[in-house]
Amino acid sequence: MWVVAERKERQLVAIVLALSAAAAYGSADFVGGLASRKTPPVAVAFGAQVGGLGLLLLALPFLGGGGPQPRDLMMGAVAGLFGGVGLMGLYRSLSLGPMSIVAPVTALSASLVPIFAGLLLGERPGPVSYLAIGVSLLAVTLITREPGSAEHSARPTRSVILMALGSGSLFGLFFVFLHQAGPEARLWPLVGARMVSIPLLFVLAHRQAVAREWTTASTLRSVVVSGGLDMAANILYLLAVQQGMLSVVAAIIGLYPAATVLLAQSHLDERLAKSQMAGLGTAATAAVLMAIA
Repeated sequence: MWVVAERKERQLVAIVLALSAAAAYGSADFVGGLASRKTPPVAVAFGAQVGGLGLLLLALPFLGGGGPQPRDLMMGAVAGLFGGVGLMGLYRSLSLGPMSIVAPVTALSASLVPIFAGLLLGERPGPVSYLAIGVSLLAVTLITREPGSAEHSARPTRSVILMALGSGSLFGLFFVFLHQAGPEARLWPLVGARMVSIPLLFVLAHRQAVAREWTTASTLRSVVVSGGLDMAANILYLLAVQQGMLSVVAAIIGLYPAATVLLAQSHLDERLAKSQMAGLGTAATAAVLMAIA
């Protein structure tokens, strides 16, 4: 009986951490998206990665555990490689296709990969958890759906869809490999990830001659804030999967577009479509189902 109660408590902690991570991921995307309107996206990505490293170094003394192990750093490095390449693919697909289609495709595949990976690794959520995972995927589809307009009327080519699917899958693998480091790794896999992603993005930015292309000080501040939010989300995600199941945590993380949509509505005077409002309600339903599962 005590073991069951402890498991339920750990699952609840994982859900709270995952919801916080989703909010941070969505906020990071919003702030970084605003910065990308004034600065080349690859420069924003590189600056955000460097800015996030500062927060990670501050958190390590408190959440770093007993010190790094080679396997933890290796799993993090592989995750960083997938994350860096996925980021480049995302920017490429967004430049070639309508965001209203590319974004939800990427978000869904980023959630599906760790969900299925968790199931293949032997995780067996209960019936209510399976229902909650399905509801969360429906919520992501609704939240990231934009109303039709002339701007978004063009259909993307098959290659753009495949690129978006591939980018999201790479982000999903980023989550999977961070999870593979194990609960004793604490935050050290993120160090390994940054050791790969920062040089990777620097090379890309340097090749495009935009590594230091900042238009204003306010843009630079936005990039640093975006990087800090992204790293906070990574930390919360890693702590969540060290407490709960990957499949469940990944489904909750996939709700991150809800934060982006709400921030866009409140700061950019964007109106929510009916489908997006339904998606926010569906996301709340998924979170409740996760909590009671």
